[in-house]
Amino acid sequence: MTAHRLDPLLRPESVAIVGASIRSATPGNEVLVNLQAGEYSGRIYPVNPAYDAVAGLPCFPSLSDLPEVPQQVIFAVADRHVEVLVDEAIALGVKACTIFSSLQLPADSLPNLQARIRRKTQMAGILLHGANCMGFYNFRDGVRVSGFDTRVHSKVGGVSLLSQSGAGMSGILDCEQRLDFNFAASTGQELGVGMEDYLDFVLDLPETRVVGLFLETSRQPGRFIAALDKARRYRIPIVAIKVGKAALSAELAISHSGALAGSDGAYQAVFDYYGVQRVEDMAQLATALIMFAQPVAVAAGGLVSLHDSGGERQLAIDLAEQYDIPMATLAPATVSELEKILDPGLPAVNPLDAWGSGGSGAGEVMQQCFQLMLEDPDAAMGAVIHDRAPEGQVYPAYIDYLRVTSKAAGKPVFLVANHQGSGADERVVMATREGLPVIDGLSEFLVGTRCLLRYRDFLLREPGNVPVLDAVRLAHWRDALGSSQAVSEVLAGELLRDFGIPLVVGLSVDSTEQLLGLAVQLDYPVVLKTAMPEILHKSERGGVVLGLATAEALLGAYEAMAERLGPLALVVPMIEEEGVEMLLGVARDSQFGPTVVLGIGGVYTEVLQDAVVLLPPFDSSAARRALDSLKLRPLLDDFRGRAAVDIEAFCDSAAILSVLALELADSIVEIEVNPMKVTSIGC
Repeated sequence: MTAHRLDPLLRPESVAIVGASIRSATPGNEVLVNLQAGEYSGRIYPVNPAYDAVAGLPCFPSLSDLPEVPQQVIFAVADRHVEVLVDEAIALGVKACTIFSSLQLPADSLPNLQARIRRKTQMAGILLHGANCMGFYNFRDGVRVSGFDTRVHSKVGGVSLLSQSGAGMSGILDCEQRLDFNFAASTGQELGVGMEDYLDFVLDLPETRVVGLFLETSRQPGRFIAALDKARRYRIPIVAIKVGKAALSAELAISHSGALAGSDGAYQAVFDYYGVQRVEDMAQLATALIMFAQPVAVAAGGLVSLHDSGGERQLAIDLAEQYDIPMATLAPATVSELEKILDPGLPAVNPLDAWGSGGSGAGEVMQQCFQLMLEDPDAAMGAVIHDRAPEGQVYPAYIDYLRVTSKAAGKPVFLVANHQGSGADERVVMATREGLPVIDGLSEFLVGTRCLLRYRDFLLREPGNVPVLDAVRLAHWRDALGSSQAVSEVLAGELLRDFGIPLVVGLSVDSTEQLLGLAVQLDYPVVLKTAMPEILHKSERGGVVLGLATAEALLGAYEAMAERLGPLALVVPMIEEEGVEMLLGVARDSQFGPTVVLGIGGVYTEVLQDAVVLLPPFDSSAARRALDSLKLRPLLDDFRGRAAVDIEAFCDSAAILSVLALELADSIVEIEVNPMKVTSIGC
């Protein structure tokens, strides 16, 4: 295995535990327990002047008394002792350290202890894990650096779990015996090494099949993007919880696009771009990790499910629609074979209730039905959805269904209970480790199914044909925009039209006299819009008047608007074709840079907020996928006698804007085209 820059921290040849203790259930003792449980092969040096020996190992009074400079130092001491001990480690030339505590001192000076430790370790080139964390577990190399207890981990698996929340790690690592891990880390304050660095590390581990993230924020966005791109290239799925949605609005956004993008919208755009599967809570995360960790690849098609209850089958149908799960359409040949073995009155459909009258042969019928369904050409994966037996047990016959059919069809299979209930069954753990996962909770299973199918589809996507823009035009506009703090609507329109984004041409006026000279030359009806630079949301200020049919009406509207808002205005043709008003915009995220916003526009933007944020650049097919996810997507199709709108024209414009967003990133903070009216003949 190749070397990694984090090796002194995560694969050290020697460790010292400062604050080592003989008292059980203390960090200084649990670290030793964990290292010995993992059969750490390196040298361990307990350090504590109060003891001669700890856990059967000689104990030293200080770091300076050790027979060698340890590669890593683990600090299991109170905050008031940390700084002087870190100074000692730096003087000795230690390469890595772990700090569990929060580095909070009463009446601390400025810069505070956190800042001082960060600065000192960074200047010394020390790899620092923490602070305020629960440590890490490198199971594959036997390096378990944690000051807290955990369950027995008897097998190295293919799951890596990285969490900025300590409980986000331990809540799954310590409790979920159906998962076997190769690496887990609670990254804490990330004063040195961050989530992004650990992600890069675990992607290089040969066992890694899936990575779970509990993410609050990325402190190194560039490294985060690089790691996600690495996961995409390695075809390793990532499942993420991203918390902090409530504070998603960008406070300094000057357009609707900026507010809609926000921080959470930008993260979602990054996840979509790199195929990260997002879940909402810990139960969904654990379930998705279990499902990705099973060894069989998902096939083409949708889900097939077998039930022993008509009511629970209906529940599965309802929830599958709610979670947007494609159900396999059974071929006529499959239906014909099912009809031969099903009891009368049971329809041969997917999802299938095959229980009928039950009886001694019911189990064999169920197994045959499941195998027939799973072997159908449109079946990607299968689930036996039966409730658990009394006291939380699992009937062995259920697992037999899975074992026989998985071997015959070569597709992933799952045993799913609508609800676990009390009790536990060792068969659950054994079957899951065999590659026949047992899942509790139908909703959790369906979310995991969605993750598997969407990741499969992500990997199958063809490379996009991102538009290529004329370099001479781009250079011209970089010069034209210069250092302007604001760009007029006229100039903005010229820029977008120059690259093929269709905007109507407006005439700028700043006085009644100027308008009088223009009014007789116009084709009516027209629209009058304020062009005062400080007014960004025109409709909200009464700065848009539609359908002005005569010169007299235009002059009257202008004089009233000029008196209220100021003399600068635009006169543009009235677009009278039927269509849908859409939003197309660019917003700058503080972490990830330019993003593009697509959605339902016009005056409904703020009310509906039916928008999608994308990471540029992208092609028109990516824009089309984004539009297809909108709640009001059906409005773009035939609707109450109105022809379907030209979605492709809008998507082409969005793709061009995505390239502009990157090419002119140094000149443009935000753009908003709202509304862009999409009609049956263009936009």
